[in-house]
This record gives sequence, C-alpha cells and structure tokens, in this order.
Amino acid sequence: MALPQFLPWQKEMARTWLAGRNNFAHAWLIHGLAGIGKQQFALAAAAALLCESPQEQMACGRCSACQWVAAGSHPDLRRIRPDAVAALEGDETEDDAATPKKSLSREIRVEQLRQLHHWFNTATHRGGFRVAVLYPAESLNMISANAMLKVLEEPPQGTVFLLVSDTPDRLLPTLVSRCRRFPLSVPAPETAQKWLQQQGLAEPHSWLAAAGGAPLKALALSAESDTACPVWLRALVVGLTQDKEADPGGVADALEKQPVTMWVDALQRWWLDLMLVAQGVEPRYYPELTTFTRQIASRVTASTMAEMARWLVQQKAVSTHPLSTKLFIQTALQRVVLACQSAG
Repeated sequence: MALPQFLPWQKEMARTWLAGRNNFAHAWLIHGLAGIGKQQFALAAAAALLCESPQEQMACGRCSACQWVAAGSHPDLRRIRPDAVAALEGDETEDDAATPKKSLSREIRVEQLRQLHHWFNTATHRGGFRVAVLYPAESLNMISANAMLKVLEEPPQGTVFLLVSDTPDRLLPTLVSRCRRFPLSVPAPETAQKWLQQQGLAEPHSWLAAAGGAPLKALALSAESDTACPVWLRALVVGLTQDKEADPGGVADALEKQPVTMWVDALQRWWLDLMLVAQGVEPRYYPELTTFTRQIASRVTASTMAEMARWLVQQKAVSTHPLSTKLFIQTALQRVVLACQSAG
C-alpha cells in the first residue's frame, strides 16, 4: 500500500481545512459528485491528522505514523465500509476470502460498529487523534445508522469521524445533523484533463464529458470501455432518428453482456442530454451525439421527457438486483423507443 495523497484539485482546500485541526469537529460529512475523489480525500486527511510531523498541513510520509498508515496497520485508524467494498479494495479477512463475492454484504453492518467500542475506550497510540473513515455513508442500513448516531451523540474523546457520501440526502437526517458538512467541488475541466493525461488517458475531454466532469469516474469508464460514448448507445440513438420504427434487438443483445447499473447510468445521462438540448442548452455527457439528440428532442413532448426521466430514476434504484435481466433490458428499451416516438 502507499500513503494516501490528496489529488491536485484538493490540496489547497485541504490545507486550509487542516489548519484548524486543533479545534476540529468530531464528525465531518464529506460529500459531492461521485467520482471526484472524496474517499481519497478522506483517507489522505486521516493520514495528515495522524502524521507526527505534518508538512504544510499534509502528511510528511516519513514518520512512523505515516509508515503505519501506508502499511495499513496504524492502530489509531479504522476504515468502516461494506464487506463487498473491502473485497474490491483487496482488503478482506480469512472469513471474507472463503465467502463467495456475491454473498458479501453491500451494507455497513451494525456488528462493524459494535466492534469499535473497545477501540474507542483505548488510549490513542501516541496521544494524538483517533480517526474513523466511513464510506460510503449511504450503505448504512437503518440499524447501523442508528448505532452510528448514538456514537456521534456521545463521541469518544480524541476521535474524528470522516463520513463520505455521494448522496447525503439519502442519509438519516439526525445523523447528518451531528456532522459538520464538508462539500467537495468538481475540479476545473483543465485541471481534470491534465490529471487524466498524466494517467495515460488519450482524449480526456470526451471521457470527462461522459463522466459529468468527475475525473476518477472518467478514468474508471475508460478502463471499462474502448469509447467514451458506448457503441450500443450510439446505435440506439442513431436508430431512433431513422424514419423506420427503431428495432432495439441488437442493442438488447449488447446490454446483456454489461452490468445493469452501467448501462442504466449511461441511458440516464443521455436522457438528461436530450432534456438539455430540448431547452436549447448544449449536451453535458455525449456531445458527439448532439446532431442525433437534437433530431429526437424536436419530436418528444416535455411531459414525456419528464415522465421518462422519473421512470429512469426509479429503474436506477432497482438496477442492482433486477428480477430478470433480459426482461429489464427489453422493458427499458421499449420505454425509450416509445418515448422517442412521442408526437411533438
């Protein structure tokens, strides 16, 4: 493991924030758009708070504390996340390793919080901070969220909680009220594109557009696909502009080979482009489809656009566990085709 570092667009904000570490709140809710580096920010902040010789508010990378953090063995640092997330990060217990990946919990379990009680009641290793990084906070279920709330109502002395969330509005309101909110902004396009180029990504602007300006998401998309605009989406959109009735059969075959959440997300992004174009605004995610998107937008009513947008939000909520993937795909594509044939 390496010592967590702040991303280029985070450093100035982090220094200002960490300058007040002597009067730090006991709990912070770090939130913002998915894919901008919130988790990395929280882990880098934890390293800085535990560092014994911080340099300009950042972790020095040389002291014993920094070496322990880099090795994943600092006694005053805990990462609280679902077992499934821990496995994806390559950090799993022997029990986890023996459990099929599909069986690993996608929620933060109440047992994970209860196991921290002994840690809370033990003196910190060097008399400094104790840091708990919890992510994603929306994976707390009702029972574990209430357990977390009780901890924050009577916070252990010297402990800082860093909760990371893409969607803070989905969290228990009383839990949010116990935290200081720390919003992270989307980096400037020039900064994000430069960073993506440094990661070896060609044509970063198109990937960044497809990711809604989130550079880490753009990098993840590039690892999953050969093009920023999915081939199946281009085929669907081009087909919808033809005079003949669109046949999404070939698209359906392509979608069966992809994770449901991935293609639902792409479909939802293109539909937002459609709504933006209908209002005379440039598309946000797939500018290369602008010509086709404009043709389709000209014949779809505003009410149909709004209704379909709501329906896609509902499908996103159940996309992680569809009862029948094939039926889910067919239903989604049929709804899109019918919506795009709406009379203007």
